[in-house]
Amino acid sequence: MSSDETSEQASHSRPRRRLAREDRHRQLLDVAWRLIREEGTEALTLGRLAEQSAVTKPVVYDHFGTRSGLLAALYREFDARQNSLMDAALQASEPTLAGRAAVIASSYVDCVLLQGREIPGVIAALAGSPELERIKRDYEAAFIEKCRIALAPFTGTGAVASAGLWAMLGAAEALSYAAATGEITAAQARDELFETIVAMVARSARPAYARP
Repeated sequence: MSSDETSEQASHSRPRRRLAREDRHRQLLDVAWRLIREEGTEALTLGRLAEQSAVTKPVVYDHFGTRSGLLAALYREFDARQNSLMDAALQASEPTLAGRAAVIASSYVDCVLLQGREIPGVIAALAGSPELERIKRDYEAAFIEKCRIALAPFTGTGAVASAGLWAMLGAAEALSYAAATGEITAAQARDELFETIVAMVARSARPAYARP
């Protein structure tokens, strides 16, 4: 028997290395993000993910259950990254309105840009399912509350209007995605969102009778 044949037999008989569950989960999420980036959210199915990850379909189903479960996991990862960036930046920021507004603006925009064009597709897919839409709304509400707490000390009244906070979130999403698609620069997105936040707090600081 030749050395080549011996080597080939040894290769076939050697068991494949199995990843720990946490490592496999990380691999699957990484491949899912890549698939969305390269082929779009529509191409992301559990079967396609299994094929691209070189695992069997039952492995992928075991981790996510359904395509909706996979999309929810991707959105949770994006939200966790955004929260981590924002929490660290808030702790290091100056306790001023300008300092807090800059942190909120930069954290939101930078996190979307870090994920790239993939996250708009994931968010659009979330809107197609009532269950996934609830997950998105829950995370949005948590983000709104975090911003409320960070900005309340600068209103004079200790309160930030809920309508203003939701308007701020809408502006943050629109500006970030415009930056992700190259319609505006990241700096323009951050600056505009910063001004939106400062103006929102200023409106909240005015007495209700003084508002038009």
